[in-house]
Amino acid sequence: MNVKKLLIVPLFAVAFLSFKPIDKKIIVIDAGHGGNDMGAIYDGVSEKQIVLDIASKIKQHNQDLDDYEIVLTRDSDAYATLADRTAMINKLNPEMVISLHINRSPAKESAIKGHEIFTQNTEASKSLAEKISKKFGECKIEEKNLHILRESKSPAVLVELGFINNTEDRKYLISETGQKEVAKKFIEIITEK
Repeated sequence: MNVKKLLIVPLFAVAFLSFKPIDKKIIVIDAGHGGNDMGAIYDGVSEKQIVLDIASKIKQHNQDLDDYEIVLTRDSDAYATLADRTAMINKLNPEMVISLHINRSPAKESAIKGHEIFTQNTEASKSLAEKISKKFGECKIEEKNLHILRESKSPAVLVELGFINNTEDRKYLISETGQKEVAKKFIEIITEK
């Protein structure tokens, strides 16, 4: 008998038996804006960069998750249209969609701070918003007719993480500690049973 054939059979058997089908729930994290679309800006700090940094930190936890696969709508400073984002989301058919944004009030320096959550007109979206509100601290939750919410077929929320022109919010959201804490809270929300 050929020695090559003897080696191929055991190698195939090991590879086949060690194959584990991917049966993970997909979670989409949408880092708002990107490319030429800066989002809110304050004193050289841009919304697009803060939310990308936080989304990337959420994605870094992916290796710790057995049942979930985190997918980002963007992983670099690139711009994708809202239509492109929602087409990608609907193709993936995720368990949930969390779109990250940073707010800005009209004042130069804002006394207004804190987060807000916008939902679809679905119970699953509102339930996800409640979980986020409990984890981050009670906040305004409002149903809103925004493209990412309206066109996503999966439960989706848009989270304004704070106000870029509020000193306390801005310092927290641009800090390494703040970004890691926010990412950790989202991971806890995703994995909450």
